[in-house]
Amino acid sequence: MRKPPPLSALLALTVSFTVAPALADDDLLGPAATREGDAAVVWNTKLTCGTTEQGVTRYGMWEGRMYSRIPGEKDRHIFDVVGINTRQCERHKDPVRGEGYRSVSREIMVYLDPTTGEIIDRWKNPWTGETVEVIHVANDPVNMRAPSFARDADGKPARVTLRQYGDLLVSSREVPLFYENPLAGAYQDYIGGKYHAMEIFNTFYTAADFIAPKGPRIGPSRISWQRISGLLPWMRMGDRPGVMIFNATGFSTFDRAQISPKLMQILQTRYPEYLTPPPLGDARPNATTWTITKKWIDDQRAKENPKEPKR
Repeated sequence: MRKPPPLSALLALTVSFTVAPALADDDLLGPAATREGDAAVVWNTKLTCGTTEQGVTRYGMWEGRMYSRIPGEKDRHIFDVVGINTRQCERHKDPVRGEGYRSVSREIMVYLDPTTGEIIDRWKNPWTGETVEVIHVANDPVNMRAPSFARDADGKPARVTLRQYGDLLVSSREVPLFYENPLAGAYQDYIGGKYHAMEIFNTFYTAADFIAPKGPRIGPSRISWQRISGLLPWMRMGDRPGVMIFNATGFSTFDRAQISPKLMQILQTRYPEYLTPPPLGDARPNATTWTITKKWIDDQRAKENPKEPKR
């Protein structure tokens, strides 16, 4: 990926753009920058979408590597990855809770051959010997489920605290995930057990964009993103032990021209709708790798057995 301009970077996530949890001052090596209530919702909106303006598109891009960790063997560098999250924020106002916002987004992440850098659409599983179809991440939408306001339902003000190191502010967040797997039951050839993962986001911002802002928008931001999860469902590993480890960095920007040529080609040829965010007010349920994989499996089974109903 082409190097971003100075003071640039992502989210994304997942990647999600993140808001740091509240931290006590004495827990920090550096000073803490904190806002509450109305000021907190302004900061949170900028952390999430880069601006307090409604309907402005923010691009979060990342690239990195993916490793397998299987008990009893050396970790393997299986894929490289590249992705983008395209989002915008909508403004809300509640008579009790005050000003608020909600983000709507969609995102892709594709798996690349670590040697050639080319997209892999079919992959030979080195543990089972089976050649499987690669299901790239194409999640639409990835939205906040509900608006976030200056105060919660009990009237307690929102609070955001960022670590401050000189001219940088840092949002640091770990997101543990543990829930019923959407591919349980009739999908055990693909997965096993519950979905268990952790997302780790460290996002770096220019302090002046928050502490002495000159306008509604912040500049580019940088991100470090790690993810630890179970083996990917399309690998058809069943209940074999092992985890996947992702390590990526990136940047977020309003400037569409900063999308790298390679990523732009992927978007234009495979995912053109992902160049724009979902519409404001989008009420669709969120998509995940698991729901997308379930749909793919159901579609394949329907082709093989047209009379068999979808589960």
